[in-house]
Amino acid sequence: MGIQEFRAFGKLNPARIFLTVAAIYALFCVALFFFQDSVIYQPRQTIHVDPSIGGMDFEEIWFRASDGVVLHGWYVGARQPSRRALLFFHGNAGNISHRIESLRIFHELGLHVLIFDYRGYGSSEGSPSEEGLYMDGRAALKVLLSKGFDHSDIILFGRSLGGAVAARIASETPSAALILESSFTSLAAMAARAAPLFPVGLLIRSQYATEKALPLIKAPLLVIHSPEDEMVPFSEGKKLFDLAEEPKQFLEISGDHNGGFILSGETYRKGLGDFLSGLEK
Repeated sequence: MGIQEFRAFGKLNPARIFLTVAAIYALFCVALFFFQDSVIYQPRQTIHVDPSIGGMDFEEIWFRASDGVVLHGWYVGARQPSRRALLFFHGNAGNISHRIESLRIFHELGLHVLIFDYRGYGSSEGSPSEEGLYMDGRAALKVLLSKGFDHSDIILFGRSLGGAVAARIASETPSAALILESSFTSLAAMAARAAPLFPVGLLIRSQYATEKALPLIKAPLLVIHSPEDEMVPFSEGKKLFDLAEEPKQFLEISGDHNGGFILSGETYRKGLGDFLSGLEK
């Protein structure tokens, strides 16, 4: 190769570079639009353990969402008579068998607990979607109502993605309280933080906009978040708290996104206990 040929070969072509970058950008946008559900929802079907491993008696619950999808859950009754029941909305990954330690904590706090798997998770039928999860939450609430609990007896608890589902249900119907742990303002906000150079607001089909539900909620609120959360920034929890109406409380814990409630130990348990005790006043 001669000198002139080498210079021509090595010369950058701005138009070609632009087209290449644009093509990569477009491919990423297309991939984000069509494959986002595989990122948002990470279910596991195998149920590894049940509440008995934690010394808790439980009842297998099977029920249907309004569109006919069959859902599965566990009802763990309180050891002592209690008027309070907690409806547990878990996060985006795994299934109810990965929440035994959380069940134990609420059980020890004297609550009846219903935890269930969204469609596509664990033993529940179907495939997950935003509207589907809302339907599942409404159906689970009806299970507790059918057991004789009143709306004013039921505490809605949501962790991470489950916080968005719990908040949506709380915005539609009265409840004793709402607890949001390690949750976010909206899925679009989280996506924009992860990919700031892309128009995620236009690409994200599922919104999970907790920020829109909070102003509609009149029930007492407890927001729980850790500054060390590596998945959902602490600022998201603070924003949720600021958006909510009174009465509201904020509990700062320590530890990572998935293990903070365990690593925080007594701080977490006492914070929950104090909030629950305040509901009785």
